[in-house]
Amino acid sequence: MPHDVTITDHAIPLALRDHGGDGRPVLLLHGLGGTLEAWDALDLGPGHRAVALDLRGHGLSGDGPWEWDSVLDDLEAVVKHLDLGNPAVVGHSLGGMLAVLWARRHPECPGIVNLDGLRSAENDPGNYPGMDPAARDEALARLKAGFDAQAASMGRPLPVELLPMVPARARVERDGEVYARPGADLLEAVRYAPEFRDTIPLLREVACPALVVIPTQDPPGTDGGELMAAFRRGVRRDLAGLPGHIQVKELEAGHGMMTERPAAVAALVAEWLRHIERERSEARSEPRRG
Repeated sequence: MPHDVTITDHAIPLALRDHGGDGRPVLLLHGLGGTLEAWDALDLGPGHRAVALDLRGHGLSGDGPWEWDSVLDDLEAVVKHLDLGNPAVVGHSLGGMLAVLWARRHPECPGIVNLDGLRSAENDPGNYPGMDPAARDEALARLKAGFDAQAASMGRPLPVELLPMVPARARVERDGEVYARPGADLLEAVRYAPEFRDTIPLLREVACPALVVIPTQDPPGTDGGELMAAFRRGVRRDLAGLPGHIQVKELEAGHGMMTERPAAVAALVAEWLRHIERERSEARSEPRRG
């Protein structure tokens, strides 16, 4: 049975959910605006000990400046507190970007899975190849306006009619008003960070096995087709020629693949974890030469 724990001897409190099991540990990292509950429907089957956490500024974890090294330190605190040793790391969206950064910090990591955590949809014009420049720039302006409005709304109390749309774990009450987490400051810090804008160059520096899962469908609320189709072309272009220990798979889903197709995501992740464990076992069993 899942067991909720809050780490209190770290720089900020960290809320986590230990799904138990006596297999290889797997650390699960949600996306921007999510919580550890995003992983409740992910059944990796026997042989794994899955642990999810609320990232700083999210869910029931504490607030702190969004500094990427500090967030990685948060993950270190979870690993140490639960004695997870050397876990595999699976992340969706922002969590996938963190998985890449974790692997760069820990080249001995057994493996990572990045679920569409490569690039912000709001990006440089050159990352939308094959699209008419004028149409591209107009679509990007609309996308930016939409993200600007979303960011501004995060600094205001939640309207009563929107409360049912925000999970209880992602709300906080201040001065009698209810706000969604994360707040506007965290969103602003993440939105234009180089790591969030484009993680693909960092992915190429990862030494451990990695699985990258990219969607084939548009996320809801975006341009509606042409811009996101061009965005996907840019991602495929820039993922070409990756070293052999990094595999790329496409999934018939949108960015919200975790809720759209949880069984398919779980199957991909579980098979990948079994694959890297088999490879590690075979490497350990090979006789030494010399």
